[in-house]
Amino acid sequence: MDLMSDQLASGRRFRVLKVVDDFTFTRECLVMHVGTSITGADVARLLSNVLAERAQSAMLVTDNGPEFISKALEQWAHERGITQHFDHSR
Repeated sequence: MDLMSDQLASGRRFRVLKVVDDFTFTRECLVMHVGTSITGADVARLLSNVLAERAQSAMLVTDNGPEFISKALEQWAHERGITQHFDHSR
């Protein structure tokens, strides 16, 4: 998972959350969500929607951005037995 940010010509900032399945050969993009504010709770909700349709992941690999180290996402991962790995090189 990773977040990118940019801004419109009007100056309004937005962010894009992308979730890529690095385990499969195809590296399929599972989620691409755009918003002006994306919280840890938003990330957990979006992941729940994806995992409802797919096999559950064993590990989430992210940087240590505030939405990824949030209590909401930590609790979500813990309840599902998913390990969080913070890759500081991202």
